[in-house]
Amino acid sequence: MKSRNQTRERPTGSWSRRKTVWSLALAPVVIAGGGLAWFSSGGQAPPSPAAARAPRETRLTLEPALFTGKARQAHAVARVIPDVLDQLRCYCRCEGIGHVSLLSCYTDGHAAT
Repeated sequence: MKSRNQTRERPTGSWSRRKTVWSLALAPVVIAGGGLAWFSSGGQAPPSPAAARAPRETRLTLEPALFTGKARQAHAVARVIPDVLDQLRCYCRCEGIGHVSLLSCYTDGHAAT
């Protein structure tokens, strides 16, 4: 016989079952709320920060074979990662000649100087 001071142990299955029932009850509400939010936004994903930035460079980089030494290596890398360079600002103050990003320097030979 158990004494009155002993606490009753809660069966482990009931807590797990209760969480499952609540999860199953709330899941349709959360999904419906997300669908409503998506539908009210016009069904389009929000624009990415990259899409809202300045115009992208559309010209191709110059052929690395036109250069020697480090300039050749730099132009070869620019050919491999143009999207990365197009996201970086050039700090040589070349915006005045129509450059929109660091990639622009590799389209007209400016990077070799």
